[in-house]
Amino acid sequence: MWLVVWVTDTELLCSCILSETRSCTRCLIQLLSSWCFLLLLCMDTGMEKSQGADVRWRLKVASRPMAFRKALKKTAIIGGGAVATVFGLSHLIEYRKTQAQLAHVAAEAELKVPYADELPSRQAQLTALKTTEEFDVLVVGGGATGAGCALDAVTRNLKTALVERSDFSSGTSSRSTKLIHGGVRYLQKAIMQLDYEQYMMVKEALHERANLLEIAPHLSAPLPIMLPVYKWWQLPYYWAGIKMYDLVAGIQCLKSSYVLSKTKALELFPMLKKDKLVGAIVYYDGQHNDARMNLAIAVTAARYGAAIANYTEVVHLLKTKDPQTGKEKVCGARCRDVITGQEFDVKAKCVINATGPFTDSLRKMDNQETSNICQPSAGVHIVMPGYYSPDNMGLLDPATSDGRVIFFLPWEKMTIAGTTDTPTSVTAHPIPGEDDINFILREVRNYLSADVEVRRGDVLAAWSGIRPLVTDPNSKDTQSICRNHIVSTSESGMVTIAGGKWTTYRSMAEETLDAAIKAHGLSAESCKTVGLMLEGAKGWTPTLYIRLVQDYGLEIEVAQHLASTYGAKAFDVAKMAQVTGQRWPIVGKRLVSEFPYIESEVLYAIKEYACTAIDVIARRTRLGFLNVQAADESLPRIVQIMGKELDWSQEKRTAELEAARKFLYQEMGYRSRSEQLTKTSDINLDYQEVVRYKKRFHKFDKESKGFITTVDVQQVLDSINVHIDENALHEILNEVDLNKNGQVEIDEFLQLMCAVKKGQVSDSRLAILMKTAEETLDKRGPVTVDRSGGGV
Repeated sequence: MWLVVWVTDTELLCSCILSETRSCTRCLIQLLSSWCFLLLLCMDTGMEKSQGADVRWRLKVASRPMAFRKALKKTAIIGGGAVATVFGLSHLIEYRKTQAQLAHVAAEAELKVPYADELPSRQAQLTALKTTEEFDVLVVGGGATGAGCALDAVTRNLKTALVERSDFSSGTSSRSTKLIHGGVRYLQKAIMQLDYEQYMMVKEALHERANLLEIAPHLSAPLPIMLPVYKWWQLPYYWAGIKMYDLVAGIQCLKSSYVLSKTKALELFPMLKKDKLVGAIVYYDGQHNDARMNLAIAVTAARYGAAIANYTEVVHLLKTKDPQTGKEKVCGARCRDVITGQEFDVKAKCVINATGPFTDSLRKMDNQETSNICQPSAGVHIVMPGYYSPDNMGLLDPATSDGRVIFFLPWEKMTIAGTTDTPTSVTAHPIPGEDDINFILREVRNYLSADVEVRRGDVLAAWSGIRPLVTDPNSKDTQSICRNHIVSTSESGMVTIAGGKWTTYRSMAEETLDAAIKAHGLSAESCKTVGLMLEGAKGWTPTLYIRLVQDYGLEIEVAQHLASTYGAKAFDVAKMAQVTGQRWPIVGKRLVSEFPYIESEVLYAIKEYACTAIDVIARRTRLGFLNVQAADESLPRIVQIMGKELDWSQEKRTAELEAARKFLYQEMGYRSRSEQLTKTSDINLDYQEVVRYKKRFHKFDKESKGFITTVDVQQVLDSINVHIDENALHEILNEVDLNKNGQVEIDEFLQLMCAVKKGQVSDSRLAILMKTAEETLDKRGPVTVDRSGGGV
């Protein structure tokens, strides 16, 4: 461990010397702090977790004889100095190489490859796929890695194609924790297990983190993450580990980590549990809009000339015999347009398999005898209201009850919590399980104040993503698996990139293209994606939203959303916005009132290759990931806009609406949310509560039918001068109408109130509406004969 600390310190010093723009003071302070960490290693006292914990961390040096420790210290000093010099020089070479690449991109005006100001339509892209005689590279898979490979290839002046059987980022790449990070827990494993490979993986990821924050500043930003500490001995332990994370990042450290007192920690994160809290450590990582980032990479590749098409699946691989060896070589793929059903061939010198969890499916399409190299792991996330976390501070639970790591982060003005890590089977439609959702909620409760009631009903959305972990097929679990990647070339010449992390997509793509060029003898330039700005990044500034407000009359919240989603392209979205007819805002009709998504984004989504309503609610906007009910409410208008623009028949519009609602119900947690009512079949209310709720119900059911309809509710609302749109009223009752017969029975209403009492359902519009109406009616009291003007 001494060696690792020494090496990172030396690298940091080299970085300080080389840096012309950053002061060395902070880095020197970090350097001194790491030597304090070394002193901790020499102490005679051992440290371990509380009795009964699954994992015990001990400082092994403390249990060694004194003479052995002294010898070890001398050996570490002599040997460490030599190795540190070597690593310092390697860091120097790496730094200069990176700077040279950035300088090359700038000197060449970024690229010699022509850039299209007008994005080609999907139909134009399909035509290019069908008519091009032969591509240099055909990438299969439109996730982050596949899009990264396409961008890397086309910017090397290679004729590039990409096909994706669903939508861009429809799989794992849109279902991440939304972090751009090196991996704190991987660094911990690297140090404790003296695993050099994991150390280098973390180091690479931290380099890529810095690059990604630079090339897409509108979609990403640094995020402070708090690690609360509840035992005094853990404070120096965790501090040393987090400081190591800073040191490995070197000059690419976003901001230096720091320690907080209990008082300051509660000031910054008031929802935190106070009992036994001794302090906290705050460190920085990056956060991004993952699906939009994936799309930006793909669209950037398209603008540089790559022929990319979503909803285009590979039916089978094309092969030809090598005249010299007589062996079969992959020379392209037979593809099918999923929307029209038309099939066509795409010829290519090299085919790259970047299909994530489906890696083995394409490998077996190449060779049925090949063994599996991926073991899928499911990670579930949930979204809760924004009041569960501060606007700009995340939380890390470093050791959950079963040894996992849980993040609790602000995202898009909501709070995201996750993730789980369990073996699973590969599917295109993963479903979040109720057990995983409840596990996350339990872990969140452990860290939040007792004043904050963490309710199951506050889960606004939930999803499951499948990680494509590279592992031995005989492995029993996935929790100890390193998410590093592999690049392999089959006997037939197909290049496969598997595993890896979202953060390292660019370096993975570079390595993949290097392997493809070498295997197929392609004539290509060097990689030019370091520092290459993505779609919308050029011309973006933090104050761009002000121009949108001033020039177009958009709401401030809407303008901020457009600027952070589309970057400089936000002006194109604003130009398409319709006039509201109100004094303010002048333009920009919202899809749903509580979110800043506007109708013109649906039209712009079509230009960004959106083909279905699911594409819009899940990946062009993130409404489906933020609130399934709000997404459901927006669907009719989204389908209407898309139907008009794409000339859909009524049958097609109905099918799109049903498919999108099925997606929300199955994959985005709507099913789990609605089941909270059906699971409360036993009405667990006391006698007084039943009487009170029946009385409330009968204020609407005046004819004692045993059920209420929209007509009954509307009559009561009219009597208290409250007016609600008829369609909205139907939606409100439909949330509670379990048997979908158009009416709410007394038992269904009591089940609702029981679920609300247990916290399984929150923010039920019908419950709040009926309670408010009852209170208003009770305040009025009976109307006297004198006031009514009656009597003789």
